[in-house]
Amino acid sequence: MSGLITGDFTESDEPFGLFQAWMKEAEASEPNDPNAMALATVDETGLPNVRMVLLKGFDENGFVFYTNTESNKGRELLGQGKAALVLHWKSLRRQVRARGPVTLVSDQEADAYFQSRPRDSRIGAWASQQSRPLESRFALEKAVALNTAKFAVGEIPRPPHWTGFRIAPTTIEFWQDKPFRLHDRVVFSRDGDGWRKVRLYP
Repeated sequence: MSGLITGDFTESDEPFGLFQAWMKEAEASEPNDPNAMALATVDETGLPNVRMVLLKGFDENGFVFYTNTESNKGRELLGQGKAALVLHWKSLRRQVRARGPVTLVSDQEADAYFQSRPRDSRIGAWASQQSRPLESRFALEKAVALNTAKFAVGEIPRPPHWTGFRIAPTTIEFWQDKPFRLHDRVVFSRDGDGWRKVRLYP
């Protein structure tokens, strides 16, 4: 990742070096979950859904997060193959937006991340039928207990319905608050193997 990471961010020549610098500053200043992002998807009718998820990785290939593929978001991601995200860092008065096509991460990447999660979170991935009706809290606790017993010894394998998605952005916009709502905005758009940059009015 290259590009300007200090000074006037609108002079940066590519987005991921700038994003890396902004994320590092957010990790130092945000009190909770600097990697929290709103993820927008659409269903088969084009009706949008949005929810908060955690960004778990990024590089020049895109932004990665993990979920249950049988959840609403998982079905919409698999069905429509596109999504949008926004990270908002209130302490820094900054926001980053991106959108583009979505692909699954490799099994190796998903397995490695799954094994890095706390053991209780791995059990929860097996116990939760995410987004589907739940008759009672007790039913969830029972499912957790059953899976805790099932995986009492040894490693917990990644469920086949749990994996990661990567958004390969076609556009990434950086926004910085300025007085009197005269904000700084710059948007990067894919242009072959590189990026085209345009500064926007606030």
